[in-house]
Amino acid sequence: MTAELNCLGQRCPLPVIALAKKLPTVAIGDIVRVLADDPAAAVDIPAWCRMRGQEFLGSPAPAAFEVRRIS
Repeated sequence: MTAELNCLGQRCPLPVIALAKKLPTVAIGDIVRVLADDPAAAVDIPAWCRMRGQEFLGSPAPAAFEVRRIS
């Protein structure tokens, strides 16, 4: 299952903060798609995943980033 988190128009670090709040609400194995048009999100979201032990799946579309909850 994929949950979508609309962070369009938000500046760093708001998309990462929103992701951190959303991730615990989805089941392990589920995906959160973060919509974020701040250029920093392309760096911040993968870095957050590495620090938190979550799986960054990539960017399937412009301004979209997918994260799988693994713990």
